[in-house]
Amino acid sequence: MQKHIEISDVVRITPTASVSVGAYGGRAKCLQRLIRLGLPVPATAALSFRAVRAIAAGDMLDPEPLLAAVDDAPLLSVRPSSEDPDWGGPGAILNIGMNDARHAELTETLGPAAADALYARFIHSFAVHVARLDPGPFDLPCRPDRATISAMLQAYETEREDIFPQDPTAQLQDVLRSMAREWDGPTARLLRGARGAPAEAGLGLVVQAMSLGLGAPEAGESGSGVIQFVSGRTGLPQITGRYLPQSQGREALDGRNDAMMLTRDPRGPSLQDHCPEVFDELLRAGDLARARLREEMQIEFTIEAGRLAFLDAVRVTRNARAAVRIAVALAVDGIIPEAEAVLRIPPAAISQMLHPQVDAEEDGDLLARGIAASPGGAVGRLAFSSRAAQGFALREEPCILVQRETSPDDVRGMHAARGVLTEKGGVTSHAAVIARGLGLPCVVGATGLAIDRRRREMTLADGRRLREGDLVTLDGTSGLVLGGAAKLVQPAFDDAFRTLLGWADEARDIGVRANADTATEAEVARGFDAEGIGLCRTEHMFFEGDRLSVMREMIFTDSAPDRAAALARLLPMQRADFERLFAIMRGRPVCIRLLDPPLHEFLPSGRDALHDLAEALALPLSEVTARVEYLSEFNPMLGMRGVRLGLVVPEIYDMQARAIFEAAVAVGDVVPEVMVPLVSASREVELVRGRIDAVAAAVRAEAGTGPGADLEYRLGVMVETPRAALRAGDIAAQAAFLSFGTNDLTQMTYGLSRDDAGRFMGTYVKQGVFPEDPFLSLDEDGVGELLTLGARRGREGKPDITLSVCGEHGGDPQSIAFCRRAGFNYVSCSPYRVPMARLAAAQLAIRDRAAVR
Repeated sequence: MQKHIEISDVVRITPTASVSVGAYGGRAKCLQRLIRLGLPVPATAALSFRAVRAIAAGDMLDPEPLLAAVDDAPLLSVRPSSEDPDWGGPGAILNIGMNDARHAELTETLGPAAADALYARFIHSFAVHVARLDPGPFDLPCRPDRATISAMLQAYETEREDIFPQDPTAQLQDVLRSMAREWDGPTARLLRGARGAPAEAGLGLVVQAMSLGLGAPEAGESGSGVIQFVSGRTGLPQITGRYLPQSQGREALDGRNDAMMLTRDPRGPSLQDHCPEVFDELLRAGDLARARLREEMQIEFTIEAGRLAFLDAVRVTRNARAAVRIAVALAVDGIIPEAEAVLRIPPAAISQMLHPQVDAEEDGDLLARGIAASPGGAVGRLAFSSRAAQGFALREEPCILVQRETSPDDVRGMHAARGVLTEKGGVTSHAAVIARGLGLPCVVGATGLAIDRRRREMTLADGRRLREGDLVTLDGTSGLVLGGAAKLVQPAFDDAFRTLLGWADEARDIGVRANADTATEAEVARGFDAEGIGLCRTEHMFFEGDRLSVMREMIFTDSAPDRAAALARLLPMQRADFERLFAIMRGRPVCIRLLDPPLHEFLPSGRDALHDLAEALALPLSEVTARVEYLSEFNPMLGMRGVRLGLVVPEIYDMQARAIFEAAVAVGDVVPEVMVPLVSASREVELVRGRIDAVAAAVRAEAGTGPGADLEYRLGVMVETPRAALRAGDIAAQAAFLSFGTNDLTQMTYGLSRDDAGRFMGTYVKQGVFPEDPFLSLDEDGVGELLTLGARRGREGKPDITLSVCGEHGGDPQSIAFCRRAGFNYVSCSPYRVPMARLAAAQLAIRDRAAVR
């Protein structure tokens, strides 16, 4: 049974009307603000979310209160009003109320051309968007006439087997019902979800008296246009838009050659020359809207017989760079507080500014889709091995490294490439972590790819084959691989960017460090104002140049003295690495993790590579093969790695500790932080600490009364096993800090391989098994409980212990929120995620302080 909609759900928009964004939508509220500013807005009424839901369900709307609210205007428009304009909605319908009788009246008052255009445009909109008819028979010519109208009316009658509705009230009811139901349709729901709207998001509708924009020339200027006062690409002041005489809505933006520019321009006529008084009025309105609405607005206007009317205003669409500049400019001009400027920028938008990005307007040939593991865009030729990537680099040709999955052996190839594409892997796989550290775009877990390294080619899902040297574009922000060379937008580190992050640093209350393994990464971290290095993974240093050969010689030694001799050759190399890191960070803390991976990762696989190693070591191939097989492990992630390696082969940690301390003495003003990985028991830390203390004492003794005599260091533990979190109280007694490595802790807590989970993670999230990929956003219920327990027990064991997170979760805003609540001192993330983490931490602190007030 049909019900009538409550009168209270229909409101005339006046300066004092009760109109809220949460009940009537953003457009309705913005129109009320324009009215409060004294701008000429046609009579407007708003229908609430509740009313629109009722209309979609089949309830009837009493038209009398609605028509009275718009002064019984003869022609009306209806526009959507969702809570957030970015959520979209049905298109506007103009000229509701046009029929044969009104057409005849307007022919007398406005002239035949204007009347014919109004009627034809309404028939087209109603037939296509309300009656849902095939648009072909209703195409609009540039200058519709009576013959056009007759043909369109006949086409409507033929298609619908009914005459075109002549009752204005019935027309309005049909329009409202169609727009309400379109919002609830499956396509609209999917689009809203993709834009971040909640499933239950409501739609309001705005009904407005038409300001025609069409009329007899002798009555004065008529037309419509759109104006904004800032560039949506750069954020800099710039008047843009178009004006089109004898037009309606946003027709001026449809690419018409006869549309005028707004400001004076030698290329053609402008509104400034054509109607200077109207142009000046638009400028005053723009200044007023910016100051009072506290935002850069795009204004839709109509001129009817020389009189200006404001039909709509929406927030200027902008990219990340423009958003930062606009927010900073508003704060500098005193229009919004600095804290609000910080809150206006989504943290993810900051990361888009740090890398080249594939132009959003590019519509390239989609080759494959995968997981967006490291943001940015890159164009390059396919390289199916690290050696091939290095070859491209030597020829100064950009390339994309393609692998089934990467290993430490591929780091040199990644350094040579512009981007990385893998068939396997997830957001914390080796390829993803290293690419983020290097600032390389990376797509992992690409579906539908079949990579043949031997033939140096890959087969796509549609059967196409790409070979080494073919040109592609990698979009690590969206997880896409495109054919050919797409246009890239270059990054921007301008004054506005730095000003915004400076305000963020003043507000945040948790530290932000960077994970950096090389001098290059440390330079990036310092450039992004990281407070130090929270994780330096020393194993990556061993894959550089001839160091790998020395490391392999050490692995093949048979006694401790021989191992020490081989490692002595690595000592000056490691010392030089640490000297560079300490010098770059200039007194800021540097936390160095001792060697973590198992030894077999430094050895090759494949018969040719084993033969090369045997030749280099002057050993029989059988002996080399046997040693490699001996060191291989059934489950290397849980084998002899981390502190276990340091206890079984202690010479490695001795050498690294000496390199760290000698570098600290050489650079000066450094208190290095030494971190022991993969700890499970306090006795492990006690044993390692004894040897490291001995090395420190030796370095002090060698320094005599020189600068190194007062060498200090802090020993800490990387908490990445569940047992370490549970026994944190005991472990804390041996440590100055506990740094939670959430990548491995998540892996061990779930029993998931972070390299292989990408194969099924999408299905798990889609089916609600996990709310989100736990390697991407911290699992607060499981892994988070271990962090909370570890933090509490660690502080019980040592109240002044420093707590941090150094896994990739350190750059995720939701995970940072958890760390703040748990009382962690700092988070550490990839260098290119540092600005995003700084902004996210600031926003959390600002919102918390506002909630307290």
